[in-house]
This record gives sequence, structure tokens and C-alpha cells, in this order.
Amino acid sequence: MGAYILRRLLLVIPTLFGIMLINFALTNVVPGGPLDQIEARLQGSGDAVAGISGAGGDAGTGDTGQSGYTGAQGLSPEYRAQLEEQFGFARIICEEGFSGRRSTANPACEKEMIPFWERFGIMMWNYARFDFGESYFRKISVVDLIIEKMPVSITLGLWSTLIAYLISIPLGIRKAVKDGSSFDTWSSGIIIAAYAIPGFLFAILLMVLFAGGTYWQWFPLRGLTSDNWDSLSWFGKIRDYLWHITLPVTAQLIASFATLTLLTKNSFLDEIRKQYVMTARAKGLSERRVLYRHVFRNAMLIVIAGFPALFLGVFFGSSLIIEMIFTLDGLGLLLYRATVERDFAVMFGTLFAFGLIGLVVGILSDLMYVLVDPRIDFSKRAG
Repeated sequence: MGAYILRRLLLVIPTLFGIMLINFALTNVVPGGPLDQIEARLQGSGDAVAGISGAGGDAGTGDTGQSGYTGAQGLSPEYRAQLEEQFGFARIICEEGFSGRRSTANPACEKEMIPFWERFGIMMWNYARFDFGESYFRKISVVDLIIEKMPVSITLGLWSTLIAYLISIPLGIRKAVKDGSSFDTWSSGIIIAAYAIPGFLFAILLMVLFAGGTYWQWFPLRGLTSDNWDSLSWFGKIRDYLWHITLPVTAQLIASFATLTLLTKNSFLDEIRKQYVMTARAKGLSERRVLYRHVFRNAMLIVIAGFPALFLGVFFGSSLIIEMIFTLDGLGLLLYRATVERDFAVMFGTLFAFGLIGLVVGILSDLMYVLVDPRIDFSKRAG
């Protein structure tokens, strides 16, 4: 087993490298970039330069070489060169012995664009040391941004996954035992209907019904806590927290709940029809003993072992729309905004972190199989 885990860990490196390379190459052929975003902001708002200056040191001081309304003038060559150097797209090279300020305005200095492959190599070297740099447009490190947004996404992913298991496993077992009955028929209809409803549409429906959209205002519309959170007692904080997460977790739960219920039912049906179950029944064992003593362990193998992958899917996959609808500032919304703004530092930093977590979770899923059923030995697999 140790050799298998080592092989899987070694495969993480080339896989993650390929993911980053493909996405890095795509961003270089797609029109638009951080400089275009800055220029668009300058042309659309007179105080845009002030907003950018906080994100990039002296490169955003507003020194465009001209006076008056900076937004209407766009980016001067000098200011563009400073931003390109700040963002890692270019470097300023000066003659040997030059001791003044490095700037393309000085005859002794010139701008040199950094090649694609070199920029990618610098980025991967930094990422290998878990140095993700700073956001282009906010004076904060990418790691701090991820840590800041992580609690929201963990809340949605963890609660949705746990509740899905708590509901789906008993329901799936009952549907397998009552296969073909009226209970199985009408519950399957509800499950299929739930699976067919998009998560965002169900979230909007919940808002209209229970968040003051048209009918009742039972739940808050945004955030994970109330404004008076700090003044609440510990019981009040728990109640306030649960009150806020009810609608977003319910909206995110619906798809995973339907999938997991049907998976549990089909897994139990496959085991119930096997020969060892018939033998156990022939020995006179009660149906409950057969079901929970013999069938449960084998049937739950694929369900329990899939917990890491399901959590990861909920954590990364469906959180964006839910976060946007309920105004929850999590990782999904962070990555979306970074993509729209062309904040490459945040984009690639979060992509690297997500990719690494996803690959490690794949290994954990295999370990869960062994934990649930020790008879499985991945070390005997070929290759």
C-alpha cells in the first residue's frame, strides 16, 4: 500500500504541472488582461488611479506623465511599463553602472518583455515554495485572501455533504428494501424532480418564498452572521449561524442528495441479490441482521469511500452560484471575480491550491476504500 501511495503522490507533480500549463497558455491567447482592466477603469472613472494605487505600490501613484483627467488619457507608456514590471510581464534593463531610478523614461534603460515560458517557470517555482504572491488589484497576499474566504466555502460544502449523507443513506436503504412498492415509486419521483431542478433555480425559489422575496421573510438574505454577532451569547451565535446557513445549504444540498440516495439504493440492491445474502437468510437469520450485519458493510463501500470526492465536488463545483445568489463571500465568488478582473495572481494561486487539494482528495478516496474494507489492496494493482 505504501508503494501505491508513493506512486500516486509522485503523479501529483506532472498532473498539477499539466493543469497549470494548459490554463496559463489559455490566458495568454485570450484577449484582455490586467492592464486592459486598469485602462478600462481609468477611462470609466476619474478616481480609478487612486483605487489602483493601493494595490501596487509606486506603480499606481498616478504618475502618467500628463496632467488633468487621467482616465480620459489612458495609460502612458511610462505608466504601462511600470505596471508590466510590477505584474511580472516585463523587466526594466539598464546599462551597467546605472544608479538612477529604473525607468523607460531614462535613455540608459529599456523595457524587455519576459517570454511566456520564463514567466511560467518563475510562477511554478514560486508555487512550489507556496509563494502565491499578491493580488494585482488589492494589497493582500493570495494566501490571506484564500484563508479569508475559506470559512464560507467550508461551511457550504461540509454541511451540505453531511446532511446529504444523513438523509440519503437511510432513505436509500429503505428504498432498496421496499423496492417496487408505492413508497419507492413516489419517493423516486420526488428525487428525480429534485435532481432535475438546477441549484440556482431552487435557490431563487427559496429566496422568493422564505427570504422576503414575495411571501415570508423567515431567513436572512445575505452573509453568515448578523451585524450584532459579537454581542450575542454562545447559544445566540449558534442559532444565528444556523439561521443564516439554512437557505444556502438547502439550495446546495438538493443535487447531491438525489444522487447519493439513488447510489445507496442501487448499491444495496446489488448486494441483496447476491448468493451470500440468500445463504444467510436460509440459515434463519432475521432480515434486519442480514441487512445490517452482512449487506451494509459491502453496500456502503462505494458510498462511504466517495465522501471526499463528493465533498470536493460540492465545495468547488456548486458553490459559485449559491454564493452569488445569497451574497456569500467565499472561494467560488473570489475565483469568479478574479477571472472577470483578470487578476492572474489570484486566478492561478487558487487554481493551484484547488488542483492540489483535488489530487490529494483522490488519494484519500482510495484510502477510504481500504479503511472501509481491508480486503482491498491497491498495492497489488498492475503498474
